[in-house]
Amino acid sequence: MDAQFAPLLLLTSFHLLLRISAHDFLLPGSSLSVEDSSDILHSPNGAFTCGFKNISHNAFVFSIWFTNTAEKTVVWSANQLHPVHSWGSEVLLDMDGRMVVKDYNGQLVWENDVYSSSNAEQAQLLDTGNFIVKGQGDIILWQSFDSPTDTLLPNQNITSAVKLVSANRLLVHGTYSFHFDDEHLLALFQDLKDTSFIYWPIPDKNAWSKKGNSFKATTIGVLDSWGYFLGSDNLHFNATDWGLGVMRRLTLDHDGNLRLYSLSKPNGRWSVTWMAYLQTCFVRGLCGMNGICVYTPGPACACAPGHDIIDQSDRSKGCMPKFNLSCDGKEMEFVKLPSTDFIGYDQSQISLVSFHTCKKICLKDCSCKGFLYRDGSCYPKPFLGGGVSSPQLHGSFYLKLPKTLQVLGSSIPRSQPSGPRYVPNCNVNADSLDKPKSSQSGSPYSYFYGFLSAIFCVEVIFVALGCWFMLRRESRQLTGVWPAEVGYEMITNHFRRYTYKELQRATGKFKDMIGKGASGLVYKGVLKDNRAVAVKRLADINQGEEEFQHELSVIARIYHMNLVRVWGFCSDGPHRILVLEYVENGSLDKNLFSSKGSHMLLQWNERFKIALGVAKGLAYLHHECLEWVIHCDLKPENILLDEKMEPKITDFGLAKLLNRGGSNKSVSRIHGTRGYIAPEWVSSAQITAKVDVYSFGVVLLELLKGARVSDWASDADEEVEMVLRRVIKMLAESLMLEGGEQLWIDGFIDSRLDSQFDNVQARTMIKLAVSCIEEDSRKRPTMENAVQMLLSVDEAVS
Repeated sequence: MDAQFAPLLLLTSFHLLLRISAHDFLLPGSSLSVEDSSDILHSPNGAFTCGFKNISHNAFVFSIWFTNTAEKTVVWSANQLHPVHSWGSEVLLDMDGRMVVKDYNGQLVWENDVYSSSNAEQAQLLDTGNFIVKGQGDIILWQSFDSPTDTLLPNQNITSAVKLVSANRLLVHGTYSFHFDDEHLLALFQDLKDTSFIYWPIPDKNAWSKKGNSFKATTIGVLDSWGYFLGSDNLHFNATDWGLGVMRRLTLDHDGNLRLYSLSKPNGRWSVTWMAYLQTCFVRGLCGMNGICVYTPGPACACAPGHDIIDQSDRSKGCMPKFNLSCDGKEMEFVKLPSTDFIGYDQSQISLVSFHTCKKICLKDCSCKGFLYRDGSCYPKPFLGGGVSSPQLHGSFYLKLPKTLQVLGSSIPRSQPSGPRYVPNCNVNADSLDKPKSSQSGSPYSYFYGFLSAIFCVEVIFVALGCWFMLRRESRQLTGVWPAEVGYEMITNHFRRYTYKELQRATGKFKDMIGKGASGLVYKGVLKDNRAVAVKRLADINQGEEEFQHELSVIARIYHMNLVRVWGFCSDGPHRILVLEYVENGSLDKNLFSSKGSHMLLQWNERFKIALGVAKGLAYLHHECLEWVIHCDLKPENILLDEKMEPKITDFGLAKLLNRGGSNKSVSRIHGTRGYIAPEWVSSAQITAKVDVYSFGVVLLELLKGARVSDWASDADEEVEMVLRRVIKMLAESLMLEGGEQLWIDGFIDSRLDSQFDNVQARTMIKLAVSCIEEDSRKRPTMENAVQMLLSVDEAVS
């Protein structure tokens, strides 16, 4: 009898071994069943789990998720497009390494596309969250890291062959993707039926302004274990809690925003530590055509007046008009939508026109759906897409509607950061609000119970307000921040409010002064996280608390490699202090105007790199910021050099912010330093970004000559403005010379360089400086033009 049962016992033991080992790996010929919730794989460290995840009562997807999170967070899915039934479905590993997911009826819904002569040894979930199929000799036949869905894990590469695609809670694909474009640059796309649109980084930027390198043959990006992401196109960012020992994921969420999350181990919840858009409303197509994204306080979608939502379950489908536009201007009128724009759909830009003229242009154009009017510029719109309502948007949008259509003021979408949360479904029958229901008069006790309920609600409100007040006092360091997004407070660690005592401790009571200027004194400090910073005590800041914080909120959103990063601020009583990035090599004036023989003498390639970097930084301020910023005091003292001698502009944004298009209404006095001030400051002419272009031209001359313009005077009585006019006239005449007469350039360049400079680059810089210092601001180039000129002659100089 024992001999008869021995084979059966051996077979049973083998199946039991397969069953037990399936929790660690999957052997060829074995499977995981959807019916058994314990039929899952664990990574050796227990951080990840692999198996069937239910997305509804009867629908399951073979997925990988984090084990120890408050909610099951999926990082990879196999068959999200074809969920399987809750019984009879399985995932099976074949002997050749082919893995398949089958539905209850045997239908194949997913396979891993492994075609190899090598035999598979096992499928295993690694500690990294990578699910692999191994062949003989530890050869990886297939891995989930090569086919990501909407998430990248640390040390998982994104290449030209893969992309992230957004998905909702049911793992249904969205319309957003993250991958390399045709120029080998990483970008976010909105994918429509026939076309794809890049919406991040801002599409009208070219490669240099996106800090990208489109000439590299390799296309790869990776998030490392420290929380730092680096792409081959030079795209880089890092988590605010940068460091080892934190579980992270980079996910393209269903709303089109790319976010980096960190896991809090005590409560198993995720915090946002970086995001592509600090304000999700500016993601392209978030609310569809005729939709407007509003903050109340979180992002939500509303319809433009005169439009109805198409699909309540998917507001990205937008809204449909309840009217037909007429080409007869007499039948149409305009409804004002304050602080609203439909971004990216400008038909044209018509500058220096009146509001009345702009209105007539739109009335005469049958395709015009409305127009944005801002600072004397008119922007007609043929489509109403990308709608956003935000207090940060200047100007108003005027929506074209038939006169017969009545629009109530309450139906105009407005962002209310501190208001009640927006409820999407507003289709409530007015009768239900005005007419009492018959049941309301049914019971005499209803009034008594209603009275008790009202008292209870009032008590709850008082308790809630008390708790809110106490929590607000404890979190004073984050006041002044608009937490309109999930995880926004984590992001503000990069820009936070410091107390005066904190900065006193960081600077040793302001002992180590490293600079001074018209805007205040600068001290070196060290924060609690051992980060070296420059602490600037501002002088002559008379704005109130609210205005000061508004201007700083603009500065906080500005980030460019050629601009000094602003980490935070202090606004305690009379103290107005900025906490800035510490830049190692000090200001340009200390390096450029050094005496002969100094070891700090800037070589030609460094000078050209500085000129190009400063131009890029100014171009970013002038053309790419959400709020248009002019510096107003560009000079060598406000240009700092890091350890690689890369320039970083400081003190930007401290002058009053001006509206795009130019206005001198908000400028109460002359800004800047003599010698770098544009003529329009003293002639009461319109102040535009061209004042910075003028200052840049003066800095170019000083980079070329190696001396201050104020030191070029032929006699003590000659004013610096006269010196500039004389030098510019001389250079303009010299630029007309050709052939051997080009030797004048050698005589103009800093003699300390011993003629070691690039002649083409020098001539281009001189020509650019002459055009920048034009008396007529309209004849000066933009900073974008200046960058293009310098890039055209940018080459390595040994």
